Amino acid sequence: MIAESAARFMTQDVRRIAEDVFGFTELRPGQREAVAALTAGRDCLVVMPSGAGKSAIYQIAAMALGGPAVVVSPLLSLQGDQARALGALGLTAVSVNATAGEKRRAQAYELLRHGDVGFVFLAPEQLAREDVCTVLAEAPPALLAVDEAHCVSAWGHDFRPDYLRIGAIIDTLRKRPVVAALTATAAPPVREEIVCRLRLHHPERMIRGFDRPEIHLSVRAVHHSADKEAVVLDTVRKAAGSGIVYAATRKETETYAQRLGVRPYHAGLRKADRQETQRAFMRGETIAATSAFGMGIDRPGVRFVVHASVPGSLDEYYQEIGRAGRDGQRADAVCFYRPEDLGLRRFFVGGLPDEDRLAEVAAAVTGPVSRRELAARVGISERPLTALLNLLESAGAVRLRRRVEPVADAPPPDEAAAIARELAAQHRSVERSRVEMMRRYAELADCRRRFLLQYFGQAVGEPCGRCDNCDAGRSSPATPGGSTFAPGMRVEHRRWGRGVVLADEGERLTVLFDEVGYKELLTETVVTERLLTPAED
Repeated sequence: MIAESAARFMTQDVRRIAEDVFGFTELRPGQREAVAALTAGRDCLVVMPSGAGKSAIYQIAAMALGGPAVVVSPLLSLQGDQARALGALGLTAVSVNATAGEKRRAQAYELLRHGDVGFVFLAPEQLAREDVCTVLAEAPPALLAVDEAHCVSAWGHDFRPDYLRIGAIIDTLRKRPVVAALTATAAPPVREEIVCRLRLHHPERMIRGFDRPEIHLSVRAVHHSADKEAVVLDTVRKAAGSGIVYAATRKETETYAQRLGVRPYHAGLRKADRQETQRAFMRGETIAATSAFGMGIDRPGVRFVVHASVPGSLDEYYQEIGRAGRDGQRADAVCFYRPEDLGLRRFFVGGLPDEDRLAEVAAAVTGPVSRRELAARVGISERPLTALLNLLESAGAVRLRRRVEPVADAPPPDEAAAIARELAAQHRSVERSRVEMMRRYAELADCRRRFLLQYFGQAVGEPCGRCDNCDAGRSSPATPGGSTFAPGMRVEHRRWGRGVVLADEGERLTVLFDEVGYKELLTETVVTERLLTPAED
């Protein structure tokens, strides 16, 4: 509907703002529809590749709405860059984070209270501050943009507990702003959790082009750790240009950095050392890093991304290889694979929360209470408490707003704990299925790009011709569906419940189930055993 009426909503004011303020003679597909939705007062989930112009969506929409915008972003450096860029255009933009002084805070709060057009960039941890919540309650913005929105998802690889406060804060505002959730990568289960956690109201979903045809995909299998290190080093040394070597652990990162004579990046380094590595990367140098590096980094000339160890999910893998080839020129994504590496990834999935502790937390919420006070009551720190509260809210035991509140008709603490633990078990099942999909990609003897895009829900036909399997002639041509279950169709399995078909490859169906995650099913078995039936949306 939005796509059909985009021209109607793209008023002369929006066109003038886009051209006169930002220099855009026209908006790109996806941008047009997203701006149209927001200016029409409709929430929007935007999933577009890096460099596709997601920031312009909320910037133009905020100006067209005629009021201030609050932008929640986990990246302090990116906040500063965007605030300066908007300032250079003559717009008011203030970045508020842990380093902000009282003068800058006062400027941001005044902007919100006056209701003028402008931009306030907030680090997510600022949402825990009483003064920030008070100002937002007094003077809600016209638009709230959540950048890197996948951080709100416990199923996302960049999960940030501070993001869980956003939805609760939106619910407390006397006048609800239009909400834009933006990210460069989100598989179907992550998208659903973004919508749920941010309390988006019937959002327009703008999902655009996951394909990055300029990136050549390949996987190299190795059987011994010593062999892997040698071939990784040889590959990087022979590679043209510069890039990123991703490693699974801090120790492995340090080893590759030392062997290659490059700077390392991981969460265990001092902030000054991490900043120097980032500056070296932006100058065009190769670095070695864990997955802690890269969000919000935009350097056009990255010629390769090498994964020394297989990532834990295709979500993480896609995000990381997407930092290559942003100038549109050929880049290489090389993943080294040992089956044993996935054992470590399965370990990272973790265990289930303690049911007694869940019941203890539920019982401790006898009235509205701050997270800090509740953490003191039950004797745990705020970060693990946030994870438990997240589960208990889903179980209907508590309500997360500015404070943690009890629910009038909540189940008893023991029952709520059992429900919450079952939800955690479902979550773990999905996480393990994501690890298995990563294994399947690594061991694939068919077109890798087609498999990767289907994982993200993008229908693909013929082989790409730009991966190692296509190069070797192993990729099969497009096959007619082997069943009546077309991609995108909602289905129900007698054991695994409801799901959606992602791909029909003739002999095999890939289905994403709501409660257990990704499964690959033999089409013949599905048909003869009648394992799947169509389901209502």
